[in-house]
Amino acid sequence: INAIAMSSQTCEWWSAVVYLGNNEVKSQAVVKYSAAPPASTFALLQEQTDLKLPPANWLRESAQLGPAGSTVLGSSSRSKPFSSFGMAYDFIDCVGDGVDVVSDSENIKKLLKIPYSKSHVSMAVHRVGRTLLLDELDIQELFMRSSQTGDWAWLKEFYQRLIDQKWQRKKKSKEHWYQKAILSKFLYYSINGDGAAEPVHSHHSDTDEDCGPVEYGPSWPATFNSSTSDADEHASAKEECLENPYALGHVTSVPKEQNLPTLFNEGENSQGLRNDFVRNILWTFEDIHMLVGSNMPIFGGGRYPAVSLRLRDNNKPINVLTGIDYWLDNLMCNVPELVMCFHVNGIVQKYEMIKTEDIPDLENSNFSTRVVKDIAQNILSFLKSNCTKEGHTYWLFKASGSDIVKLYDLTTLCEEDPEEKCQNPFTLPVAVLLYKVASNMILKKKQNRKHYGTIRTLLLNCIRLLDEARHAQIIASAHYMLSDLFQLDEEESAEEALRAGGSEDSYSEEEEEQEGDETSSKPSDDSKAIAVIKSVGELSVPEKYTSTSPIRPSGVFPVLQDKEERCRHVLSYVLKGLKAIDSSIKKETDLPSADPHTPIPLKYEVRVQTGAVQKHISLLLRPGEDVKSATNSGMIHGSWQHRLKLQFFLKASKAYYVLSDAATNLLKFGRALRYIKLALQCHDAYCSISSSLPTHVLLFHSQCLCLCGDVQLMLAQNFSNRAAYLEEYSYQTQEDQELLHCLHRESSCQAFIMATDLGSDPEYQLFISSKCYEAANDLLTSGSLQGLQPEQLEQVLKRLGNIRNELGVFYMNQAAAMQTDREGESMYSLCCAVIVIQLSEIFVFLYGAVKCYVTAAEQEVWKKSFSFFENGMHNFEAISDDTNMALLLCNMGRLMRICAQAHSGQSDEHSRGEFSPEEALYYNKAINYYSQALCRLGGRDRNTSVWDSVNWELSTTYFTLATLLQDYAPLSRKAQEQIEREVTEAMLKSLRYCDLQTESARQPLYQYRAATINHRLASMYHSCFRNQVGDEGLRKQHRAHAELHYSKAVSLFLSLSDAPCELLRTLLERVAFAEFTMAGQSSSAVKLKTLTGALDIMTDTRHAFSLIHKELQINTVLNLLFYSSSSTSSGLNRQEVKRLIGVFEPSFSFLLLQLIKMSTTSKRKSSNKDEDRVNMYRQVYSVLLRSDKTAPLVSRIALYLQLLEQLAPQTGSVPKGPPP
Repeated sequence: INAIAMSSQTCEWWSAVVYLGNNEVKSQAVVKYSAAPPASTFALLQEQTDLKLPPANWLRESAQLGPAGSTVLGSSSRSKPFSSFGMAYDFIDCVGDGVDVVSDSENIKKLLKIPYSKSHVSMAVHRVGRTLLLDELDIQELFMRSSQTGDWAWLKEFYQRLIDQKWQRKKKSKEHWYQKAILSKFLYYSINGDGAAEPVHSHHSDTDEDCGPVEYGPSWPATFNSSTSDADEHASAKEECLENPYALGHVTSVPKEQNLPTLFNEGENSQGLRNDFVRNILWTFEDIHMLVGSNMPIFGGGRYPAVSLRLRDNNKPINVLTGIDYWLDNLMCNVPELVMCFHVNGIVQKYEMIKTEDIPDLENSNFSTRVVKDIAQNILSFLKSNCTKEGHTYWLFKASGSDIVKLYDLTTLCEEDPEEKCQNPFTLPVAVLLYKVASNMILKKKQNRKHYGTIRTLLLNCIRLLDEARHAQIIASAHYMLSDLFQLDEEESAEEALRAGGSEDSYSEEEEEQEGDETSSKPSDDSKAIAVIKSVGELSVPEKYTSTSPIRPSGVFPVLQDKEERCRHVLSYVLKGLKAIDSSIKKETDLPSADPHTPIPLKYEVRVQTGAVQKHISLLLRPGEDVKSATNSGMIHGSWQHRLKLQFFLKASKAYYVLSDAATNLLKFGRALRYIKLALQCHDAYCSISSSLPTHVLLFHSQCLCLCGDVQLMLAQNFSNRAAYLEEYSYQTQEDQELLHCLHRESSCQAFIMATDLGSDPEYQLFISSKCYEAANDLLTSGSLQGLQPEQLEQVLKRLGNIRNELGVFYMNQAAAMQTDREGESMYSLCCAVIVIQLSEIFVFLYGAVKCYVTAAEQEVWKKSFSFFENGMHNFEAISDDTNMALLLCNMGRLMRICAQAHSGQSDEHSRGEFSPEEALYYNKAINYYSQALCRLGGRDRNTSVWDSVNWELSTTYFTLATLLQDYAPLSRKAQEQIEREVTEAMLKSLRYCDLQTESARQPLYQYRAATINHRLASMYHSCFRNQVGDEGLRKQHRAHAELHYSKAVSLFLSLSDAPCELLRTLLERVAFAEFTMAGQSSSAVKLKTLTGALDIMTDTRHAFSLIHKELQINTVLNLLFYSSSSTSSGLNRQEVKRLIGVFEPSFSFLLLQLIKMSTTSKRKSSNKDEDRVNMYRQVYSVLLRSDKTAPLVSRIALYLQLLEQLAPQTGSVPKGPPP
């Protein structure tokens, strides 16, 4: 209480008190807002003070009273109609689920006194969510206005026919106005703490009692007739717009032809939403939560920090009604004490202080607080069970002197009236109030998503109550808010949706309309009442009225886990809103109405010239620059139609963007292109009616362009499915067609037609994608967006770099295809296969001996490819994306290798020709790019897959360069020794990049390449050893190198299970190397040792022959199973095996023969062991000579394996592979 006394600012505090009268009742008060002035100690008036005389300060402004003083003390005590909506507007968090009742404290007291009072009760009831809003419905004032305007004639007729056939306005007595006057004077005396106020003797005081008929009462719904000036109206609307983006401003700003009803003639607030209460309190009475407004004056003094002050006629005892009134006022305001001033004929007699908890036990005013609690619970249950429809106005009525309480649905009664001119004046006020409550709630939806269902139902009921022809602005605004409820930029799970107010189980309105109170019934004489309390005495019975079916959530917010469904809801509301706006726009020459059932033809053009496309794409950044004062549809800039259309166009564009993004994720690229086309058409319409583009719109436009580029890129990469995508692209829903018609009222929507066209070839689509990304990049790097969104700019640059890489790869593949076509015309032999990669894909290009004439077309394609790669490098470099830069450098290396292949020469019809300088130049460039790529990556740990790809490419390029140098040595330009050095250097570098230790998918390839490199080096040193003459030291060096590399090659080939031919060839070359070495030896013992070593090497061929034998056996079995005479082997080259056997057999025979000769002619005495070995040589040699050379290949190899096995114990050779 002290908080109220000391502050006039908004405050929020609470105090819980248990009051004990003759029964215990729990009460808790939370002051949500207080505009009361600082508390003044009330003045104890001297006895015999004449209250009929006004004090000097009477009815004047006082600092102690504050701005609300006239409301508190001076004017009518009755609240304004629909004042509960003013409180609901200010404390929206309490409405819906927070509180059960929102009302003026006077209305609460009147309801709780029903069983004790014979007075009439007339209240309007509205439901918002779980909350009931109660307001006084002054029938006398209402019907008095009806006689003047005729607006309420239907209700007056109904009232007279069914309720009070002899109704007439009851005038208040002079005594009533006399009591009001002395109460006002008494309070002004009491707030004058210094006692300086003296009575003012004036002849006017005698006539004060006669001024009763003048009352400061409220006015009631009538035809709109605003008294506010245009300037005030504009300022107020502007202020409200700043506070709330969904606010309508004053409804008085709409054109007068809409003839909007209003609740008040005052210009202060045309819809009665002002909260004029001095104090708003969240009051919990037992288990009932109420938000009440109170104007009761509270003073300081006494034993407590706050007291309420009352004036009583000493000749009239306090009755039960007065006691309940005083007790409830103190409970609501949490005032602990009551000060009673007694007077006789206006002359002060005495004061008496009473504790609040003692009020129920006063003499002549004894009542049970528990009964009051039961009354409150029964009334609330009765209302909640029967007031079930949001947007409906219910009337709770009890006639004077009657014990029956009836509840009517005025909205239904108005709708059922057969007369056409019957209109419910409550419709617009209630609709606007529903709108304002929803708009205030939607501003807090992110903090409190549980209001989604309530907001949706409020808005749907608001729309249902209004006529589109008369209230287009409210309807359009409500549809926009409905569309804004569905979040387009976030994923929402079912659980989140349920927490937001949704329900997995929907319910019908029939369930809502069922009566929840089984004890209520409809009397036969009044079928219009929806519920009746037969006797007010029933309200005192505990739990007489219980809500058997509690009010369900006021709105079931749809649980939409599917993005497309969510966007479709948004678009449906956007379409309805746009139709409402278009219906309100007046234009002399309206556009001809389009048939919504006629689809809009979609034109597909053959690919146009690049220059025309570039010129059109340049318009992506500046659509709709020339904005007129009036749009094509006749809409005026700055009007509410204009502002709302901008929002609707933007909302539709975002919805289509989300649909396109979702379709892209589902790989429905034709549908995605259709949706992004609609999104850009909505943006085009937005630009056509907007004088400037806000920053957030430009940012969103850049996102649309990026998505359009993504879709075009995907269409290019999946061009083989174009027919299916074309079908998706051509389809249009009726809703899309109608929305497009709304767009065409403002714009032709052709600005982005080229960007969203489904191209006829992938090159065109890649080009369009690139231009979209370029336009998005230009938007983000110029004007107001420069430096504003670095994260978005980074994504755009990454996309731009990627599309330029794609274009570079496209032209690179085109160059390779042109080269392959050219080679196919003159290709006559195949030399080798080189494996190259683009990113993670492996392509095989065949290098053959061809005539080489590089055409101008090929060179032009090379330049295009290199240019795109270079520009992509700049994009990735701007965002420090080393990984993608490495990939682009890898592709540039591949391009250089294609250029090198194109420059391979041919000297005549039967030879390829020497390795050309152009080839060397391009291969060295490729090596440079691959090396840069590895430097960019830094290490294998940063990106393993990319590192392995680049490392493999670099090794391949060195290997290819060395192979071409070795096989097609440029002897006409370089010396043999220089070529050998270059070959050795390139081979060793290739070998250095062969990763033999890391286990990966490429490890067998690395092993094979390393084995091949060692074999080639060994062969080269073997050749040098054979051809070197004179320099004995150099020959020994060559011999050592040859033996070393042969040994490494054999070891690596042995680790592979799929290279038996290569292993056999290497071993045979090694045997030949030993034979040549033996030929240069003079000592018999040395020759014998060399021959024995050569036979050991020959014996090692068992592993190769065993692999070949196994493959042949498998092929034989498969041929028998499938009755096929052709080989089904996938890896074994039978012709190569035959050639190698043709070398193996003579060499094997030669070794055996020489060993036999050397052993028999030796002067050294032979041992038994030597003789056995020689005999074995003779036996094997004899079998080899007599073998059938025409036998099947598998039989011959089986024989070789048998002979080699016989020799193995003699030579001491240990098998180095799996046994045969």
